[in-house]
Amino acid sequence: MLAGQFDVGAQVIALGDGKFKLMLYPGGLPGAGYDSTSEKREYDGARDGDTVTFTGGTTGKSITGGKLTFSLDGQESSIDRTIRKSPTLGAKPPEGALVLFDGKSAENFKPGRMTESGLLMQGANSVKKFQSHKLHIEFRLPYEPTKRGQARGNSGCYMQARYEVQMLDSFGLAGKHNECGGIYTIADPDVNMCLPPLQWQTYDIDFTAAKYDKDGKKTANARATVRHNGVLIHDNIELPKRTTASPLAEGPEAGFLHLQDHGNQVRYRNIWVIEK
Repeated sequence: MLAGQFDVGAQVIALGDGKFKLMLYPGGLPGAGYDSTSEKREYDGARDGDTVTFTGGTTGKSITGGKLTFSLDGQESSIDRTIRKSPTLGAKPPEGALVLFDGKSAENFKPGRMTESGLLMQGANSVKKFQSHKLHIEFRLPYEPTKRGQARGNSGCYMQARYEVQMLDSFGLAGKHNECGGIYTIADPDVNMCLPPLQWQTYDIDFTAAKYDKDGKKTANARATVRHNGVLIHDNIELPKRTTASPLAEGPEAGFLHLQDHGNQVRYRNIWVIEK
């Protein structure tokens, strides 16, 4: 609540070299009060010592010590920093689930590489192949403030190695098909639920494989329901085509989980699947 008058959410994007961008959301944060039909506002800022000051608008805006302060005509209101966490973070695999990665070994992926701290690295393909299934995966995007667009913490979660749910540091951005949570070239996420880089995030995906007749002709497109950090961002959306960069072409055969290597140090943990 700002000045006892209205709710507002704020996200601050690091741009490198002491530069920042402040995004203000009327009603609250994305997925927690903000209505995407409402206009959000953005302000440029720069660091001076321990304070970041933003320009533009009728109120003064600055951040010191994790507190965003608004000032107008000698009056001040403030918002404390909130660290958001996915409600499914650390979710335990239910009975009957197939655990693909638990930090002990990368043997269920080929190729598959682990860090010394027990995290799966980008560029991994599951040995097991799947038809319709539910997937839980946790991922962490790197902090690369000077990079922009598709160079900023890029990876992708490819169901059946065909259909990509994008992974990208798009915290505070518009939320497009080629940003975090987007289904590449097909659909924007309903909500941009991307958290800041270096915070663990979750995808919980319910995937239904495409259907084919005995002659190999597709009779029904694949579908997916996706929750990003616990918030529904795609509801049983139709997937009419494969992602252009997918390792596998569309077809009736089962496909593997592909975690894309786009040259960025994306990490994964707690990956499990329930076959449908």
